[in-house]
Amino acid sequence: MVSSYTSESYRRMEGEVSLDSVYQAVQALYHHPEPQGKERASAWLGEFQKSMFSWQISDQLLRLQRDIESCYFAAQTMKMKIQYSFYELPPEMHSSLRDSLLTHLESLKDLSQAIVTQLALAVADLAIQMTSWKSCVQMLIEKYGNDESALPFLLEILTVLPEEVHSRSLRVGTNRRTEVIEDLAYHASLVIGLLTAYMERCSHDEKLVVKVFRCLMSWINLGILHTDHIANSQLLVALFQVLRHNQTSSNLHEVASDCVCAALYAVEGLQESLRLALQLQEGVMALEEAYHNAVACEDMDKALNYCRIFTELAETLLEMVIRSPGQGLGDLKTLNLILNCVGHEQYEVAEITFNFWYRLAETLHKLKDPSVNQIFRPYFQRLTQSLTFHSQMDPDHEGVLDEADDFFEFRLRVSDLLKDVIVLIGASEFFLQLYSTLKEGSTAWEETEAVLFIMTALVKNLNPEKELRLGDVVQAVINLPDNTHLAVQHSGVQLLGELGEYINGNVHCLEPVLNFLTQRLKQRELANAAAKAIQSVCTMCSDPMTRHFEGLLQVASSLDALPISHDSSIGLLRGIFLVLVRMPSEKIEETFQRLCSMQVTALKKLLTSDMTNGISADPAVWLDRLAAIFRHTNTVVVEGRPHPFQKVIQEIWPVISETLYRHQADNRMAERCCRCLRFAIRCVGKGSAMLIQPLVSQMVSVYQSHQHSCFLYLGSILVDEYGSEESCMQGLLEMMQAFCGPTFHLLEQPRGFQNHPDTVDDLFRLATRFIQRSPVVLIQSPVMSLIIRCALAATTLNHRDANSSVMKFLQDLIHVATINEHRDDFELRKNLVHGFLGESGALLVAQLVQACCFYLVPSMLGNVADVLWELRIFDCKTSFHPGFFNMLHVVVLLRDTSGICAAFPDLNYHLGGTLPNP
Repeated sequence: MVSSYTSESYRRMEGEVSLDSVYQAVQALYHHPEPQGKERASAWLGEFQKSMFSWQISDQLLRLQRDIESCYFAAQTMKMKIQYSFYELPPEMHSSLRDSLLTHLESLKDLSQAIVTQLALAVADLAIQMTSWKSCVQMLIEKYGNDESALPFLLEILTVLPEEVHSRSLRVGTNRRTEVIEDLAYHASLVIGLLTAYMERCSHDEKLVVKVFRCLMSWINLGILHTDHIANSQLLVALFQVLRHNQTSSNLHEVASDCVCAALYAVEGLQESLRLALQLQEGVMALEEAYHNAVACEDMDKALNYCRIFTELAETLLEMVIRSPGQGLGDLKTLNLILNCVGHEQYEVAEITFNFWYRLAETLHKLKDPSVNQIFRPYFQRLTQSLTFHSQMDPDHEGVLDEADDFFEFRLRVSDLLKDVIVLIGASEFFLQLYSTLKEGSTAWEETEAVLFIMTALVKNLNPEKELRLGDVVQAVINLPDNTHLAVQHSGVQLLGELGEYINGNVHCLEPVLNFLTQRLKQRELANAAAKAIQSVCTMCSDPMTRHFEGLLQVASSLDALPISHDSSIGLLRGIFLVLVRMPSEKIEETFQRLCSMQVTALKKLLTSDMTNGISADPAVWLDRLAAIFRHTNTVVVEGRPHPFQKVIQEIWPVISETLYRHQADNRMAERCCRCLRFAIRCVGKGSAMLIQPLVSQMVSVYQSHQHSCFLYLGSILVDEYGSEESCMQGLLEMMQAFCGPTFHLLEQPRGFQNHPDTVDDLFRLATRFIQRSPVVLIQSPVMSLIIRCALAATTLNHRDANSSVMKFLQDLIHVATINEHRDDFELRKNLVHGFLGESGALLVAQLVQACCFYLVPSMLGNVADVLWELRIFDCKTSFHPGFFNMLHVVVLLRDTSGICAAFPDLNYHLGGTLPNP
């Protein structure tokens, strides 16, 4: 049967579909011997699920119960239809659908749990959407509550129902969801009673207990259970009994832990949930012995669960622990519990507690009370000791840590946490403890490495003028023998990079530090860390480093011979040029030309020969280095004389132009060329005027075939630099017009705005720069009406950067009509904007309201508010149209609409509090 199911059977459905054809397709999906056959079956069944026939045929398949595969497919189809196509059924069929689903659950409850879950989801989604089904929880409990055979599917429905209330898949409005939640809250006591009764009758059945706890957790997470319902119930007692019992299975233990954590999260409003909070605190405190037993038995899963519970308790009681430490809910034993977990030999357990320590440190920072800090100081000291231990690498580890290693990520989090808590315990005191450990000279390399790593996290908090031991640490690092474990050397190199401020005040150690770091540049495992450290030292010690500039120049000249990454080489150049700008102008110009010439020579070789002769064959390497040189170099320009770098830019331009022409189809390479030119133009400013004509011509030519958005961005840089120059305005406008044709064609494609947000971003960045530099030139141009239409369409684009650029363009466009009233062109600007708003103003406001209500996330609405504010100012200053701005009051009427309600206070603030209360 399966092999005979040919592609003919998968033709597009026309007319009625038979049950047998669907069953045959399901069989092919699971059992066809060829992958292509399974793919065709999947595609056909996907189309079938969208059709009206799927309701009836799925129901028939569930009644026939031929096999698990067909029943599962039918149950899944029912769920999908109710989720996405419930509107297809007339209201009079809703009750029969409900009864049919419950009948299927009754008959299929023992066939497969996966089928039960799909049908339970279908029932839950139906209950949420079926307004005529009142008190669904009560009806289900009355019908099945006393039927033990129905327990599995009844609990499944009661578990998924609260979870589905907030499902975005359901086409249900806020009012209906609120109605459902209120109904569930009203009948919550029935659910608690049912779960309690099940626990008393079936506590020996682990599978059922798991279902009970999952159901309880689902209702707790919805936030509708009165905490006294839980506190008065035996369910809480049962949860802690399960967690205290050594023989509890891993599955049940995890579910019970999840449930307790959910309950702890639910009582963060302590005043309203005081009774439950006290019971939870008492129950969790009693788990300490169980945790130690789990550690003794090396049961990692249970240890993790206990740690989650202890940490959730600490986060819940954080306010009380700080407000009344040692009393009631502020019992400091809570901190001891999680410090026990931090002391676990596996760092994964300790990591669970980090968020609590972040929150505690942040709260104490804000409190700024030394007496309170003193109470918690011993706990932070224990924390730092444990973190130092956990930062130790495996004694058998060879080389340095791989950045993809989980332990590498853990140590980064340790470093971040230490930077937050170190102020509370005293960086100096902790440093002295670490120094003592280092001075003792442990024979274990991993202990030394961990101390150096921890020092790296805290040295920025030390006063380099007062910490006399810092010099000893520097000497200890630079005197490390060459045969020292690579990881120790690596952490030592990173530590030196963080000691730039100390080195700047103690220049006698600068030369030995540089010698140490330069030697490590030649070792593959240490080279990148050494490059970063040299960059950091250059940044902090730029003046004293000028005496060592020739050595830096040698490093810059031999970058290709060093085993460092591309990013590290760019960082080194950045640091070197931070030193260079501290030197005399003649030296800056000479070095600038020399280093630029090195990169250009390499580019020329790539353009003229296939033989790379040891240099990188990727032009992006040399373009990025040129960009770094342009970006971080500046010099004094004598008034009336050309920019010192102008000649260099002229010599470089033909090579970059040829590189761009050669790689015009490669978006990555086009971006690198544009980025290099961007910094070159910014570097020499008006001195780059000779580039405008050839650069614009090439950009426009390439853009006709390859719509790289970086050309639009580079165009905005040109407008920013030269847009106010009368001699350049027309040429830049022609560039803008030439860009618009291909851009609009690209965005007119299906989902054009969504698929090309970078193009939208850069187009309106360019338009905004034009509005800022030459507003009249752009507004009077024929292309302006098309730009406005594009902006109106882009207002609903839910992409942060692109939408921000669109809103900035609209804001600045309207702003043009209200500023610089003393200038001669004010009336012209005002009339031009007046004409634009006369034609498109109402549509603009309507689009902005639509965007707020239906498209944009709340965090993006501030930009919309800025545009509306400019509209209001324009309306007030120009008396544009009576009642024009009253369209904004529509926003008030839509306050219940998803999205706008959250941002309404900000919107009203931006509008000066002018929006009336509904």
